Amino acid sequence: MNNLLSHIKGDRLIWAIVTLLAIFSFLPVYSAASNLAYTSTSGSTFTFFIKHFMHLLLGFLIIYGVHRIPYRYFRGLSMVMIPIVLVLLIVTMLQGTTIDGANASRWIQIPIVGMSFQTSTLAAVVLMVYVARYLSKIQEREISFKETILPLWLPVFFVLILILPANFSTAAIMFAMVMILTFIGGYPFKYLVIIVGTGLVALTLFILVAKAFPDLMENRIQTWENRVQNFFNEGEDSEADYQIEKAKIAIASGGIQGVGPGKSVQKNFLPQSSSDFIFAIIVEEYGLIGGLFLLVMYCWLLFRIVIISQKADTVFGKLLVLGVGLPIVFQAFINMAVAVELFPVTGQTLPLISSGGTSIWMTCLAIGIILSVSVKREEIKGQEEIDDENPLEILSEAI
Repeated sequence: MNNLLSHIKGDRLIWAIVTLLAIFSFLPVYSAASNLAYTSTSGSTFTFFIKHFMHLLLGFLIIYGVHRIPYRYFRGLSMVMIPIVLVLLIVTMLQGTTIDGANASRWIQIPIVGMSFQTSTLAAVVLMVYVARYLSKIQEREISFKETILPLWLPVFFVLILILPANFSTAAIMFAMVMILTFIGGYPFKYLVIIVGTGLVALTLFILVAKAFPDLMENRIQTWENRVQNFFNEGEDSEADYQIEKAKIAIASGGIQGVGPGKSVQKNFLPQSSSDFIFAIIVEEYGLIGGLFLLVMYCWLLFRIVIISQKADTVFGKLLVLGVGLPIVFQAFINMAVAVELFPVTGQTLPLISSGGTSIWMTCLAIGIILSVSVKREEIKGQEEIDDENPLEILSEAI
């Protein structure tokens, strides 16, 4: 065991938080998967449990492998990965995969292994690393808006426009995260106002074009409108209304202590009980205590992300940690807010808790990058301690 732990570097609290969340996820996923097992012909509840276990196992292998890579290499990798991500997004959009009769063009099929992969989640991580790289380059020098259009905003625009048609919520979250990171990175605020204004105009034009040619979007615009209107009690999105209603019943049934592990009733009615609405199932089974536990864990993760960022040895390291770390916590808060009807239905999963391979793997990729930055800080701290000891050793030898 000691030999194994000796190979694990980086912030131990991050490792502890991620491990606790992963362990905690098994019971609610196993419980919620009973609905999937009943409606699916692919196997029993235990099959979904094993599937979730394998996803997490591969995720932790990703964390281990990535955290051993010096984070400075991610600067160059982001440049290489941006064109690859753009190609994958184009292929995904053209492929138009349909899962269970629903439009699911956000996934791409991998024939060799017979599985699907959500390219937008990979694009989100790569884009944030790319933006952090560029912001670190322009530190402490005056820049004009014109010179940032091609190297910074053009890749951001292309990635978002390719994700937007099939996954508005992910594109909106990515745009918000890029704005926050550029603001933290010292990008001139007056230029950010221009970008936000341009983004709103582009979104408006996109919606108008989609409404003019409804066959191109397969009713996605109408779905967005219905979800927003339904949130303000003005819509007729019966599916979203049904999900929220069942989620609120689940949360109300949980009380303080919950009904007990595996005893959820609403898991049999919520269509996305093991993914998008797993927080409602957790509160139903583990009560307010379980819900607060998750909230504290994600807040703790946010605190550690900020600490690691502040202690990073370079500007790129600081921005890199915030760029890949903040979206994890932000997505978790959105998922929980949707379940309690503080936010419109988005389809965002609960990081490290919800079932689903791609979301788990990309979250683990981001965690590995954060740990890679913390590893470098530990190496510098260790070297400083050695340097501090050397003068004493020299003095003792002289005496």
